[in-house]
Amino acid sequence: MRALRSFLAAVPFLLVCGLSSRGQNAPRLEASHESSSRQKAAAPLPAPQGLEDHVVNGKVVLTLDDGVRLALANNTDILLDHSRIDFAQNNLGRAHAPFDPLATSSFADTRAKSLTTSQLQGASILNNLTQTTQLGYQQTFPTGTSFQTAFSANKFSTNSSFNTVNPSLATAVQFTVTQPLLRNFGLFPNRAPILIAQRNLRQARSVFQAEVSDIILQVVGNYWTVVLARENLEVQKKSLDEAQKSYDHDKKALSLGALPPLDIYRSESQVASRRVGVIQAEYSLKQAADVFRRAIGADLDPAIRALDVELTDQPAPLSEFPSMDIASALSRALANRPEFEAVRQQLASDDLNVRLAHNNLKPDFELSGFYSGNGLNNSQAGLDIGLSGSLSQTFHFTYPTYGALLSLNLPVRRHSAQANLGDALAGRRRDQYQERQTNQAITLEVTNAVHSLEEAKLTMEAAKVAADLARDTLHADERKYELGAEPVFFVLDAQTQLAQAELNLIQAQINFQLSVAQLDHATGDLLDHHHVQINEPHK
Repeated sequence: MRALRSFLAAVPFLLVCGLSSRGQNAPRLEASHESSSRQKAAAPLPAPQGLEDHVVNGKVVLTLDDGVRLALANNTDILLDHSRIDFAQNNLGRAHAPFDPLATSSFADTRAKSLTTSQLQGASILNNLTQTTQLGYQQTFPTGTSFQTAFSANKFSTNSSFNTVNPSLATAVQFTVTQPLLRNFGLFPNRAPILIAQRNLRQARSVFQAEVSDIILQVVGNYWTVVLARENLEVQKKSLDEAQKSYDHDKKALSLGALPPLDIYRSESQVASRRVGVIQAEYSLKQAADVFRRAIGADLDPAIRALDVELTDQPAPLSEFPSMDIASALSRALANRPEFEAVRQQLASDDLNVRLAHNNLKPDFELSGFYSGNGLNNSQAGLDIGLSGSLSQTFHFTYPTYGALLSLNLPVRRHSAQANLGDALAGRRRDQYQERQTNQAITLEVTNAVHSLEEAKLTMEAAKVAADLARDTLHADERKYELGAEPVFFVLDAQTQLAQAELNLIQAQINFQLSVAQLDHATGDLLDHHHVQINEPHK
């Protein structure tokens, strides 16, 4: 009793020591896990590609096509979107799994000794040795046929005097073929998951192509935004220079007494306000350039990120204005837009799902047949013929066994299968509406793109006329001011009007370039116009 009380008293102490030891070992175990995880860390992401090829005199010099190519190679969104194709390819490989052959093997060795309770057991202490070897192979074929073969060899030895064959070597081989007759009969229900995975892979490619087109359109927009910010800065600087010239002229006139002292403030205030415009334009250019750097992956390299970006394409169109009517644009969109292909592949998968759901409503009716042979290391004369003799009897089917089995599973109610059929039908109807919605959205996009292009053409022509007139007006007002026919107010106002007209012209030219890109995107021609080809995924 005293020993029991001593043990119970020591239990809390042992528990505290154990918990303390675990607490001390926890950081060590965690460090060990971290060390092992560092050894298995994923490979680092590749560095941006192709940027160094465009560095000229300390600047990143790019055309629009250069920007598109760099975005295709380095844009993080594109690289993320490509994983959709990778997953679809993996799913296609996974769909072949039911037809993968399976080979199995096992070996068991058991020795048992036991006291006997009867003389009929053949020994006072029974000593048995059992060794079992099993080999198997099974495979399912696209027709639904299942094939299995199994081989077994069993060695049994004992010290019992009643065993006539000791040790005994029993071998057996059996071939079994099972064929569904209703559910899962034929090629379609067994290959349907593969067909669906192939459709999903094509759909993933189409979705990726659409996403690439969207990102290219975004890159084009970012490119022209930088050009617009650069041209805006140039216009602001030019306007500041004009205001500075007027201010210098007024100061000279004031020193000669030809200008009242109060009139100098107007031109001086214009210099100050236009200097503010230059500062704002400089920072707008920096912000636009940072956005463009991210689009082409230039922000990932600190050395490239620190360089200025020089874009060489000019906003003024160099060729004749493109034109396209709405009917032609819609026809091209129907043939080229990847969104239509993605919806078509989804509807094709829906049809397969509906057929597969109908198949699962059928009764499970199967026909199986087997043929087997067995052997023993004993002949009819009672001679020990060894393992080779047992195998010879087995594979020559000296003592065959064969038979057939016809089985039918007929559920009274099929709630799950009926619900799956309902889901398949509802999914197909939903995707039919999705197709109509996609058609409506793309039709509206094409229509708006055609109208925007026509508007951009007319606006650009009108803006060019307005800029020419504003330039002539400024020259006339400057001449009148030099002759003393009008005050400086008209010159400063003409300068402001000219700066605004030049900005309007640049904005109209940029809008025209964007409208061309948007029309190409709407008709599905944007990738072709930038020489981009999406490769077919490997199946």
